[in-house]
Amino acid sequence: MSNFKEIEAFVSVAAKGSLSAAARADGVTPAMMGRRVDALEERLGVKLLLRTTRKLSLTFEGSAFLEDCQRILNDLANAEASVSLGGVKASGHIKVSAPAGFGRRHVAPLIRDFLRTHADVSCSLDLSDRLVDLVNEGVDCAIRIGELSDSSLVSVRLADNRRVVVASPEYLARCGMPATPDDLTRHDCLSLDPQRGWVFADPETPGKTRTIKVSGRFECNDGTVLHEWALGGIGMAWRSMWEVERDLASGALVSVLDSFAAPPTGIYALFPQNRRLPLRVRLLIDHLRGCLGRPDYWRGGA
Repeated sequence: MSNFKEIEAFVSVAAKGSLSAAARADGVTPAMMGRRVDALEERLGVKLLLRTTRKLSLTFEGSAFLEDCQRILNDLANAEASVSLGGVKASGHIKVSAPAGFGRRHVAPLIRDFLRTHADVSCSLDLSDRLVDLVNEGVDCAIRIGELSDSSLVSVRLADNRRVVVASPEYLARCGMPATPDDLTRHDCLSLDPQRGWVFADPETPGKTRTIKVSGRFECNDGTVLHEWALGGIGMAWRSMWEVERDLASGALVSVLDSFAAPPTGIYALFPQNRRLPLRVRLLIDHLRGCLGRPDYWRGGA
């Protein structure tokens, strides 16, 4: 049995949630689809899927392997498209969704530059912090930050996203510098949702994180406002580097507790698993990854 067929079967079953649905899509029997997944697990020596009569779910190893497999299948489709399309120019309309703050600062300028070099492509950009339904809302590509949970979508990692605790020099002069995350209980913390807490690396358990519940006099459900409050010396904020890097470079904000920073999460481009990726969308994703993936892009304070 082809190793490639086994991987295709695993990705299809994970995306569709059942052997029968994946089998119907591939035109084979559920038993055949099951044998392909079994052969893949036996070859790898690890369980990828947990199957019961009622439910199918991914193991931890299966989740990690799925992301790699989706990327490989996507890269293969892109390679085939590059050969078959030859000199065909990208054209048509792209609908893109992105988080509001990140979209304004980074996605919108990069799309503008992309459209300048692809005159036959148009784009509508939806900036919203809600999780859009790509299939039902006709979205070609969504930009998301943080951990991903929807295995029916193909993800392409564009860049790392690090979060830091920041405060103005004025605030630190007035209230002092925290030495450990536990010291935050004595500070005014500016938070979107204090109940969720701020995440830090656990120095006692390498690779693990711990969440610190924070509190303060000011709360807001808009990250831009929290950023402005931090600049104004009202309190400390836990913000993404893409938002505060220019302020750190200028000295308007100072990062604290850097040695306790949690591992970075990702900035991703997502698109539906069962949708053939048009050339225009593939080129846009390549453009975003090429820019956001460069260290000098972030050092330039874009």
